[in-house]
Amino acid sequence: MNHDITRPGPATSVVSSHSVFGAPCWVSLTSRDLRATEEFYTAVFGWRWRAAKLGEHFRIALADGTPVAGIAAVATMWQMVVTWTPYFAVPGADQAVARAQERGGTTAVGPISFPPGRAALLADRDGATFGIWEGELVSEWESWRRAAPTFIRLHTRDAFDAAIFYGEVLGWATGKPGCCEVGYEGEEVVLRSQGDVVARIESGALGAAPDPRIRPHWQVHFAVVDVDACVRAAERHGGSVLSKGSEEAVLRDRDGAQFTVTSRREH
Repeated sequence: MNHDITRPGPATSVVSSHSVFGAPCWVSLTSRDLRATEEFYTAVFGWRWRAAKLGEHFRIALADGTPVAGIAAVATMWQMVVTWTPYFAVPGADQAVARAQERGGTTAVGPISFPPGRAALLADRDGATFGIWEGELVSEWESWRRAAPTFIRLHTRDAFDAAIFYGEVLGWATGKPGCCEVGYEGEEVVLRSQGDVVARIESGALGAAPDPRIRPHWQVHFAVVDVDACVRAAERHGGSVLSKGSEEAVLRDRDGAQFTVTSRREH
């Protein structure tokens, strides 16, 4: 979802979902309490904030002046799950939703108009939630892409089956200008946009598992300089640590949203 619909000035180029279709174009957190969410992620990542034109419940997170993510404090109001969600650019939201439904996916929300575009929240046939966005991308999107502050990975039942689903819904590997390319590295499916790795898909998730870390899901990774410092800050501010290695940690914020911090050199 494009949280930031400020019209660009004369010197600002506008990037449309039509030109980078199929690629991850944004990540968004659905939360309950905007102030508490801001405090937590400021402590963990040092983010700063600016208002979004969608209204008082929305914010844009900034890292060194670059837009990183959107926050939508609408979980209670819209009765939505507190979670981090990746959004993918599509040339047509209605067509993408229809293709997902035809292939066993489900629609949770939308498509809904958020000028200058349209968004929908979907789940693939294994239950992993993702969003789609049609329209202008967040202002300074090219800076976001070049800085690569986020990375996404799908933990799913069968990586190759999932790649077929997403490829047909999002138009991967069609050969059209701007489309994403799909490759394989061992047991992983690797998604590239404009030559850069933008997502990975791995097998091994269990659909009926009670642990959300094992069920199929998209995991949002944030590239950081100091994983240990992020872990300490999360614990001090009401979050929890689900797992931790030398280069990566899986955390929960105080509302329960799960995310990963990954060493920038590993990313």
